[in-house]
Amino acid sequence: MGLYVRSSFAVVAVETGLLVGIGLAAPALARRGLARDRAAAAERAAAAVREEHRRFLRRLDHELKNPLTAIRAGLANLADAWAAEGGPAPPALAVVESQTVRLSRLVTDLRKLAEVAEGDIERVPVDVGQLLRAAAAAAEDLPGGAERVGSGSIPQVPWPLPPVFGDADLLELALWNLVANAVKYSGPGATVELRGFEENGQVTLEVADTGTGIPDGEADQVWDELVRGTAARGVPGSGLGLSLVRAVVARHGGGCELRSRPGEGTVVRVRLPACAPSRRTETATSVGRP
Repeated sequence: MGLYVRSSFAVVAVETGLLVGIGLAAPALARRGLARDRAAAAERAAAAVREEHRRFLRRLDHELKNPLTAIRAGLANLADAWAAEGGPAPPALAVVESQTVRLSRLVTDLRKLAEVAEGDIERVPVDVGQLLRAAAAAAEDLPGGAERVGSGSIPQVPWPLPPVFGDADLLELALWNLVANAVKYSGPGATVELRGFEENGQVTLEVADTGTGIPDGEADQVWDELVRGTAARGVPGSGLGLSLVRAVVARHGGGCELRSRPGEGTVVRVRLPACAPSRRTETATSVGRP
């Protein structure tokens, strides 16, 4: 009898402890469930915003393409008419033509941005070192590029940079935008360097320059579409170059960051997952002109 009573008390105590434990855990479980629901709702909302943004870009491209084509054709006819009469075209015509060309390029860049954000991309091993070398060579064709693109580094021995899985054309476009920006915003006597290295299973690409730099407080904003820093005023551009870079890198599972000091220069760093992560330490060789 005594054993039965003691056993009953033990069962009651265990059940009571379980109930108390469940009662204490329930609020924590509810909070975690609520946090998951909120995170899922936020992700759905963000996805809806991204989709609406892509639809807007597609509509903008569709609505502006035909009018711009007609405007450019009309301007060409006006220029031919003035030339046939033997008189020079008014200066305003050249201004309108240049702004129409600028708007056409802007629409083209917006279309590229939309395509990158939602289109299918190729997934093959890409030689990142080759991309850097091609960008360094192509940069010399830019105004002032031959004088500004200086030495950088691409690991070659005892092993080269590992490849990354992705679309070679898109990665080349992103790197080209970075190099073109660096040359554009670097004056005579400035230096632009292209660098690459492997670290913790990622390939990191850097484009650094000793140009005008970006004012404090604007470094995060320049990644946004159609945003141009105050130092970029007066320099031709659409304000979409860095947005396109970020979109391409994001589609490849990577990330971007930018560091800048006004009057000293800027470093843009792109990180991409390597095909074959390794912990090796590289020795670098030069790229670009010595």
